[in-house]
Amino acid sequence: MTSQLLAPFTHEETFGHLRNRVAMAAMTRGFADAGHRCTADIAAYYARRAEAGVALILTEGIVIHSSADGYRNVPHLQTDEQAQSWVPAIRQVQAAGTRIVAQLWHCGRISHPDFTGGLAPVSSTGRAAAGINRQNGQPYGEPRALLASEMPDLYRLFEDAARRALAVGFDGVQIHMGHGYLIDQFLDARINDRTDAYGGSVENRCRIVLELVERLLPICGPRRLMVRLSPSRMMGGLYDWPDLDEMLAYLIPGLDRLGLRQLDISCADAPYAETSGRIIRRVRPLWPHFLMGGASLSTEDAELEIAERLLDMVTWGRAILANPDFVRKLERGEAPGPMVPEMRGVLY
Repeated sequence: MTSQLLAPFTHEETFGHLRNRVAMAAMTRGFADAGHRCTADIAAYYARRAEAGVALILTEGIVIHSSADGYRNVPHLQTDEQAQSWVPAIRQVQAAGTRIVAQLWHCGRISHPDFTGGLAPVSSTGRAAAGINRQNGQPYGEPRALLASEMPDLYRLFEDAARRALAVGFDGVQIHMGHGYLIDQFLDARINDRTDAYGGSVENRCRIVLELVERLLPICGPRRLMVRLSPSRMMGGLYDWPDLDEMLAYLIPGLDRLGLRQLDISCADAPYAETSGRIIRRVRPLWPHFLMGGASLSTEDAELEIAERLLDMVTWGRAILANPDFVRKLERGEAPGPMVPEMRGVLY
């Protein structure tokens, strides 16, 4: 049987012609320099995956502004200099025939003043995230709830970062709206305790997503703008948005009506059938456009998801981190090697 996963394909709602349906998921690495710039080692890391056949690379999260940070040594897109530092990576990846998309990231309350220049992190709420921040061994910082009047300023940070990313040659931008970070902190009713226009009802909690996408579409166009959502994830047990079906029934058609055409369903490192696969089966009837997801799929199951038109592209994260030649191994019928903890601490 011919592999649909590895065959070239064209999708007019995204980047047109792609060499296959394999995408490298965004993964935080923590190897930016002291100025939060992309380095030669980071560029080589992405280029190795591109040269070995990955069709689409979603970069590690790139923080849109210093006040949005929450991690050590991650790249930023606050300045033109930081954006320019990505040019070697972009050129090397594109020269290999691969598309590269910048993931734009705001950590929200998953942060600490150590990473925000001494400022309190911002969120939908004034309640701190539970647990200890592994980046500095401290409890997560107490956030400041964003005022409704501050939302346009927040959107401008995303707009500025998107413009910088496109100006230096990225093929597109992906807005990280999942995994418990800022936008997800508005979407999730267990976190969002607001009583204004951005909290309470499903419509109000989704407002930030729809307003942000509406502002970014004229800047990026539908073929260069992607949204990542994680309505379900595995974090100490199965963790769904509380009003999952109602949220999807409102949000997904709303994004469609605005003109968004690319979605990525990402439920972190969790069994596919329990998280991403279950959500994708709810999303697909509502979303007739480009849809991407996967993360923990076997290649056999990936072929089935494509054949059933549930997914247009399949994302892998740790498998591609552990196997720069992931696609070549699939082409040869070889099993990719496992990821081991030591791989987190190196770029190769």
